[in-house]
Amino acid sequence: MTDDSGPAFASYPSLKGKTVFVTGGASGIGAEIVAAFAAEGARVGFVDMDIDAGAALAGRLGGDVAFEPCDLRDLDALRMAFARLAERIGAARVLVNNAARDDRHDWREVTPEYWDERMATNLRHMFFAIQAVAEGMIAAGGGSIVNIGSNSWWEAVGNMPAYTTAKSAVHGLTRTMARDLGDHRIRVNTVVPGWIMTERQKQLWVTPEAIEKHRARQCLPDLIEPVYIARMVLFLASDDAAMCTAGNFMVEAGSI
Repeated sequence: MTDDSGPAFASYPSLKGKTVFVTGGASGIGAEIVAAFAAEGARVGFVDMDIDAGAALAGRLGGDVAFEPCDLRDLDALRMAFARLAERIGAARVLVNNAARDDRHDWREVTPEYWDERMATNLRHMFFAIQAVAEGMIAAGGGSIVNIGSNSWWEAVGNMPAYTTAKSAVHGLTRTMARDLGDHRIRVNTVVPGWIMTERQKQLWVTPEAIEKHRARQCLPDLIEPVYIARMVLFLASDDAAMCTAGNFMVEAGSI
């Protein structure tokens, strides 16, 4: 139910006091996710390579929010950052693999080095983040892992083949890790965003022509704000989603 002040969102008591790690949490969808968990009373640790934005967000939210600078392409740095977060706020019971960059690129100009860097930026760290937290979740008796996918490859979007290839692989990672970790009551799901109106998207790619074309694809007429991705992530992290795993949870306004 909504009123003139906007949506009236659910709250999730099971998230209060739970430790959550978020990658790429300093801006955009990631920052919205960090803020949403903090509002539920969770202990939130996040990593990002943007030191200024990360420190500013942690300072603004206060409380049990911890930031560690990290370039996720460096897997040793990822492991160390997660270890420092665990020392500060405890072992993760929830992991949100959010970090990615949807930079556009012409297939003619892609080099092997660029391809490998895109995989490191958009896919590889997800598996190693899971590996870093899974033993702690097993010891705790369970947990929730949410991987952020993309509807770009479902829509056959062009001009970013390395990105769409990496994002399509997220679904395979989700399903196989849901199987491998399910006996330990660790749930693994993918949230599939549509075109989300982050500040980065607005600065780089939102034009009146692009918006008009995109609205024509969607079933719903409204543009999607980052908060709606965060709300789906909260649900999947909560006890309300205790029997949800290995799934794709679409937040794309019916554009596929």
